[in-house]
Amino acid sequence: MPTFEGDFSTPSGRFAVVASRFNAMVTEPLLAGCRDSFARHGVGDDRIDVAWVPGSFEVPLIARTMADSGSYAAVICLGCVIRGETGHYDHVAGQAASGVMSASLATGVPVIFGILTTETVEQALNRSGLKAGNKGAEAAMAAIEMVNLMKAIRQGTRPANSAFGFPGTA
Repeated sequence: MPTFEGDFSTPSGRFAVVASRFNAMVTEPLLAGCRDSFARHGVGDDRIDVAWVPGSFEVPLIARTMADSGSYAAVICLGCVIRGETGHYDHVAGQAASGVMSASLATGVPVIFGILTTETVEQALNRSGLKAGNKGAEAAMAAIEMVNLMKAIRQGTRPANSAFGFPGTA
């Protein structure tokens, strides 16, 4: 049975990052983690374009525009929506998630959801590098894996050994 998997080898192509300025105390460390993860996997800053948008609600439009351009192997979306006292959180978080997914499905380009949706500022800070890892770094890893998986599927090739140690992938 054919099994396709992405791996973490250095991918080809350019990458786009769409980052929200709102909650910059969280999104700036997410972007730093994303860039660091890319660098550790052979993708230098010269292959990364960053677009800043006002807030997480605006991320999907620019993500779709960048994915549609044909210039990027993947687009990473970074933002932070923190629950407040009103229902605004639910609308922004839900529409951002839906828009990111729609951008990916409409373009066939991996569009990675790296928008934090948290209950508190403390949770957001923890997920941007303090205690719970850096979700921006994880988003870069997801982009690398997806680009390599898409390449394997399009070429009809499978890696000789699974990067994850799953049986049946040789």
